[in-house]
Amino acid sequence: MKDSVAEEHLYLAFSHQYRDSIFPLHTSISLFLLSYCDCKLFKVFLVPTGEDVGDQCVTKNLTGDLEVHLISRCQLPVVVQSCSLPAVVVKDDKFCRAGLSVVLRHIIQKTFEADPSKKEVLELLGFKKTCLKACAEVSQWTRLCEISIPLAVERFLTASPEHCQAIPPDILLLERKLGEPVRVHNDDKIRRQKLQQQKASAKVAGPVLGKEATEESEPGEVHEHPPSSLELSVAFSKLLAQEAPDAINREASHIRRTKTSDLPLLDHVFAEGLYFTVADLVLLPCIHQFLVSSKKQGKNLVNLPLISSWYRRVQEVPGVKKAAGKCNMELLQLPELRSAPEEQLQDSPLVPDELEEDNDDCHFIGGPRPTMTKLMENGIEAKFSPHPCPSWTLDWTSLPSAVSPGEGE
Repeated sequence: MKDSVAEEHLYLAFSHQYRDSIFPLHTSISLFLLSYCDCKLFKVFLVPTGEDVGDQCVTKNLTGDLEVHLISRCQLPVVVQSCSLPAVVVKDDKFCRAGLSVVLRHIIQKTFEADPSKKEVLELLGFKKTCLKACAEVSQWTRLCEISIPLAVERFLTASPEHCQAIPPDILLLERKLGEPVRVHNDDKIRRQKLQQQKASAKVAGPVLGKEATEESEPGEVHEHPPSSLELSVAFSKLLAQEAPDAINREASHIRRTKTSDLPLLDHVFAEGLYFTVADLVLLPCIHQFLVSSKKQGKNLVNLPLISSWYRRVQEVPGVKKAAGKCNMELLQLPELRSAPEEQLQDSPLVPDELEEDNDDCHFIGGPRPTMTKLMENGIEAKFSPHPCPSWTLDWTSLPSAVSPGEGE
């Protein structure tokens, strides 16, 4: 690290080790991202939740090639002591970044600043660099990735065998999310390409349909590569810094005339849609532990075909297997699963009501007018009334500039 760059300290909680992970899972996630980014810009500290630091022993191969130091909570900088870990603070500074998403985004940004050639690292922040930027209090997706899934997996791993028979509701919610249509910037063009691809495939499908039926693979057979699709081509071309597939310069006239509402929807390739983001790196250590535990218990993952496909697909991303190897994470080779029958999905444990309610409005398109209309339809209407205390005034000059509506950030 250059002398002009201030040293930053990364503080991670440490409760225990289990299999190939350090718990809490937020710590394993942070270490996994550091390994994936090959980032050694931070001095990493593990903060045991117990009192006696000396009794804690961390297996070296679980922290990759990172140098990790143990420190008791009472030795933490004062600004960090009042924060939830993980947390990052510049050495001898009073500014602290705390919370999983905030810390992970900071690691990504610092990695790219140190080496601008690592464009694939910056791409983890997604479109307009907003992946997991909204806090968990206002974003259902951030809450699911940052809080709900890690906690659900930790509870699943520590539950007695008779209490962990059912798939956690938050895992089922992720399965449903992966089944929702994908919306990405400029997806109209991709959807028209998909329609053209589908029509072209339909023309040649008839003559070879019988042959394919006889050559169908046996149930449980492991497929190293997922079926080819336009979504996969678009996703992996971006990962490999290639031009997105565009074999035909211009769509046929009947494709161009097709209404947007009649175009085929896009399927998930990764957690947030078509592109690999930090959300995938957050979910992978969690889902990995869940799948390993489920496999040891002999559980059938037939109700989670989309999660299983996602898990296999993430392993194909350049750098993921290398990072997993550094962290001694032995990724599973799962067989390809067919979609679960409708009756089996209905027999699955229900998603919590509050999550279901949030999910009902996932297709609502915002904006001032539709938002106001939706509120009015539900009996909520904005009305103006006189201020109850019009004589009250605030002396903004006596308050910090950060809270001033004219000067605040």
